[in-house]
Parts: sequence; C-alpha cells; structure tokens
Amino acid sequence: MIASLGMYDMPHLQGAHDRLWAGIRTALGHGPETLTRGDDLWRVWQAPDLLLAQTCGLPYRARLHGHVALIGTPDYGLPDCPPGHYFSYLIRRRDDTRGLKALCNQGVMAFNEPLSQSGWAAPVTHLTARNLAPRRMRQTGAHLASLNAVAAGDADFAAIDALTLLLAAQHDIDTTAAVTPFDRTAPTPALPYITARTLDPAPLAHAMRAAIARLSPTDRSALRLKGLVNMPASAYLALPIPPDP
Repeated sequence: MIASLGMYDMPHLQGAHDRLWAGIRTALGHGPETLTRGDDLWRVWQAPDLLLAQTCGLPYRARLHGHVALIGTPDYGLPDCPPGHYFSYLIRRRDDTRGLKALCNQGVMAFNEPLSQSGWAAPVTHLTARNLAPRRMRQTGAHLASLNAVAAGDADFAAIDALTLLLAAQHDIDTTAAVTPFDRTAPTPALPYITARTLDPAPLAHAMRAAIARLSPTDRSALRLKGLVNMPASAYLALPIPPDP
C-alpha cells in the first residue's frame, strides 16, 4: 500500500512528517512502514492500493472526484481564515512598489502549474473579479520555484500558498525576506487527504486525528497542523475550474 504526505514535505519537515505517519500507522494498525517520496503525484493519487495521500483542491474537483474517497481536510490555523481553509499570498519583490494592475500590465506572473488551486485557480479568480489578467506568465513547476523566481527577479509577482510561504520562512530566510505579500486571495478549502475509493475513510480519519493530537509541540509547530476537519466534497466541487494559461 502507498502512503504519501508530499504536498508540504520540504526537506526540513521530512522528519516531522515521518513521525506523523508513524503515529497514523500505529493508530490505524496497518500500513507501509515508510512514506512514499519522489514518485509521480498523479500515479500516487490514482494508485489502486493508495492508503493515504494529500492532494490539491483543483486536481480533486477536476479529475480525482469519483475515483478517490475523502478522508478529511487539515486545519493549519491560518490567519483570518476559517478552519480547514487556506488562501494564497500575492507576492512581489520587497523593493517593488507597483500595484496589482501595474504588475499585470507590465510584469511577469510566475505560477506553478495549471492544476494548482493556490498557484493558478485562486489568483485567476482574484484577478478576474478585478477585471485584470497577466499579460505575461512563466510556469515554474512548484510554489518554491515561483517564490525563487520572484526573489531573483526572473518574475515580478506570483500567488503562493500561504502555508508554503510560512513553512519556507522557517528554513530559507534570505529568499522569503526578499519578497513581500501585498494582497491575498479569498479562502478556499485546504488540500484534502484522500484514500482509494475502495477503502473506508472513517478509520483513517480517526487515526489521523489521534496522531495529530499526539504530535510533539515541536512537530505540531513545525507542520502548523492543528487538526482535521470534515469538509464535504461539495465544498471543493462548488469552486470554478479556471481556464488553462
């Protein structure tokens, strides 16, 4: 069976994720000894022997809905955000004073990929509501790559998952200090945990809650993981699917 916690599995957080998984496995009573790392996410998400993975809201509603079962939604305790929700910070270089309209008209927007809720769908919705659209874009492949592109001057602005920005600041102070958030998108349901459609998600949800409750204060703080929310599939499916870049 496959267990993966790869969406926020930055190198400095892998130990904490390993201990979280060990707690889940103990509470569940079965599962692989180690987390799967470095595998293609779509292969993991669609694997018939998937026990646990975390996906993104846009892949869930665009392709995975109906093929996997929802376990629950993490609550990261993000500022001014309902439990089980998250948002994106719009970032620019610290020395850049341009507003959103000027950045769209004159600059380059970095985005991670077209099937990202926080890196593509959320900012597109945010810009469309203001009758704006970026004239030039650069696909980077990952939130951290978009962050680095803005910090290095290879792009002018980007939408970064709020949790990713907070987690990155724990480890890469220089890069995060080179950028500044200047706007934010509306909250949407956070990245859901899923299992294979053939499995009952209830025991997994119970095991996850038990494991989260037993995390050490250090690991809980590092992962910013507060608990697990019962988010209905309809909360994800109600959001629009944005056009491709």
